[in-house]
Amino acid sequence: MSTVDLDAPYRVNPRVSPEALDHRCEHREGCSLGTPDVVRIVRALAMHATARDALDSAEFSQTTRARVVAALEHLAATGVIVATP
Repeated sequence: MSTVDLDAPYRVNPRVSPEALDHRCEHREGCSLGTPDVVRIVRALAMHATARDALDSAEFSQTTRARVVAALEHLAATGVIVATP
């Protein structure tokens, strides 16, 4: 499993349609945490310079943040999100 570098920029893989992403996360089919928090952060990645900035903007509790980071790890490992140069 790859490790998400929180100080790197990430985006949804262009090969993944927004509809497929919503379906996978809402139905826990590729999201280790199928919650609106994960969907919100994945969508926010494109609006922030780094994954950490996206997470910081959400102001999650430590527990929720840890769960969202675990979900991002899974999404990166399965190619749903990708680091951008």
